[in-house]
This record gives sequence, C-alpha cells and structure tokens, in this order.
Amino acid sequence: MKSFLLSIWEVVEVGLIAVITVVAVRHFLVQPFVVSGRSMEPNFSSGDYLLIDEISYRYRTPQRGEVVVFRSPTDNKSFFIKRIIGLPNERVVVKDNKITIYNQEHPDGFTLNESYLNSIYDNQINQYSNLDMVLGDNQYFVLGDNRNESFDSRAWGPLQKSAIIGLVRLRLWPLTKAQALTAPAY
Repeated sequence: MKSFLLSIWEVVEVGLIAVITVVAVRHFLVQPFVVSGRSMEPNFSSGDYLLIDEISYRYRTPQRGEVVVFRSPTDNKSFFIKRIIGLPNERVVVKDNKITIYNQEHPDGFTLNESYLNSIYDNQINQYSNLDMVLGDNQYFVLGDNRNESFDSRAWGPLQKSAIIGLVRLRLWPLTKAQALTAPAY
C-alpha cells in the first residue's frame, strides 16, 4: 500500500511541476496571441497564431520596425498588434503617405523605406494622411501595416512603453506561413 501511495504522489508531483512550469512560462516569458482584424495585412492576417516574447523588453528598449502587442490605449481589456515606427524623443511627420523621422542622429530627417507595405495602399489617402507628432520619453509611434484599416497612433496618439506586452517572435499558424519574425532594416 505504501508503494502505491508513493506512486500516486510521484504522478501528482510531476503534474504539479508541469502546471507550475506552464503557468510561469505563460505569464512571464511567452504568451500566445491570435490576430483579429485587417490592420496588419498583408504581413499578419486575422486568425494568425503568434507567440509574444514578454521578457526582451525588460532588458532592452523596443526598436523601430518591431511588431508589438500592447494594451489598447482606449480600452485596457483589448489588445492591439502594430509596428513601431517612431521612438522616444523623435519627431514623426506623416505627409503624402510618407513617414519622415527627425532625431538627434538625423536632425534633417530621413524617410522610412517601408518595403513590407503592400503597394495597393501606397497611393490611397485617408483621414490621417498628414500628421506631425513629437514623442516624449517612453513614448512610441505605432502603425498598422494596412494603414487604411488601422486604428493606431495617428488616431489616439503616442503609445506608452508601459502598455507594451511584448515583441512578436513567432508565427505558428497557419503552418504554411510559420516563421520566426525579425524587424526590417531601414
């Protein structure tokens, strides 16, 4: 009887360790995220299953071009996925569907070459086609890749770093598009 109880305890112990490990990984390291909506097309589509790295931004700052998941600035219960365009203390100018960044390194500005955008949207003007915004400390300017379908910094202003959940690292679904993701070089 004693060996039977020890066997049961070992199974329970392994189960508890597995549950604790899964909970720790899920809440502190990696979080799943399912894309909903068209704001990041053609790069991310509704139904894409992603893994979000929650630990990197504890050790480094977000970089331009990275795709992040964050709490909605207008509804704390909703989550958005967008691309970081402007970094803290930069000036971001959107004019004629081109984005120019002004910072200490480029006081005369530089225009982003956004090769990841779908050319279908390049010449479409929308309500946010002209904008000039200066970012403060710990503020980011984020945009959806499908600019005409995206509710982003052009509408609600800068994103606070504290709202960022994590960095999109992997797309697991659909299997035909499974890949590790990296930021583009500008």
